Amino acid sequence: MGSSLLGLIAQTFSTFLSIYFVLLIIRILLSWFPNVDWLSPPFSVLSQLTDPYLNLFRSIIPPLGGIDLSPILAFLVLQLLRSGVTELAALAYPMY
Repeated sequence: MGSSLLGLIAQTFSTFLSIYFVLLIIRILLSWFPNVDWLSPPFSVLSQLTDPYLNLFRSIIPPLGGIDLSPILAFLVLQLLRSGVTELAALAYPMY
């Protein structure tokens, strides 16, 4: 029982991280368009969801020559976390 619950939680968290990964990609792609109104409802929600995470890495890697390289580190950390959670799910909820 406990093992399957842990597996379910890990799978749910892994799915959340996958969705968040896609949201980050959309946010980064939209940042290439300077005419995007970040105060309009769909973009403001996306910004509120992704900017706090990206700001963590922007404080570590400042923009170089107007190019923000911090999302590279943000994607790497998110991918490592997602891989770790997936491994935990596989260990807790093995599929025979």
